[in-house]
Amino acid sequence: MRISTRFSDSIHILAFIETYKGKLPLSSENIARSIETSPVVVRRLMGKLRSAGLIKTVHGSADPKLMHEPKDISLYDIFLAVEEEQHIFTIDPKTNPECVVGGNIQSTLREFYQQAETAAKAKLATTSLQDILDSILVKQSEKDPQKLIGSNLK
Repeated sequence: MRISTRFSDSIHILAFIETYKGKLPLSSENIARSIETSPVVVRRLMGKLRSAGLIKTVHGSADPKLMHEPKDISLYDIFLAVEEEQHIFTIDPKTNPECVVGGNIQSTLREFYQQAETAAKAKLATTSLQDILDSILVKQSEKDPQKLIGSNLK
């Protein structure tokens, strides 16, 4: 089973837009090179972000813009925009009900997953895109202070 990267790729897209605004064309091709994915994937995710009111795009223009300040976009907002399944964890619905484990694993995991999911969603709701941008700048300055893009991320 392949784990979805829509959420992390969408955070990447928004961070890229904010980081490189006014510095280079914000085309799906440029963003896709950063993510190492297809421009089609980027356009599909940007469509979801646009539908959720997180970005504004103009067809044929490589100039998407955030609709809110990064401090006002939570990771939970982004999660809700791009993940079809609103649960972070999923339980295999096909287990053997005649087995001690198979007959009880779903209800057991449901309890634990619900607690973990509530905690994770609360953390995502209190973490902003600005927090991500700030962390990216700190990590980059530790790697190579000469390569910092600028301090227009606040």
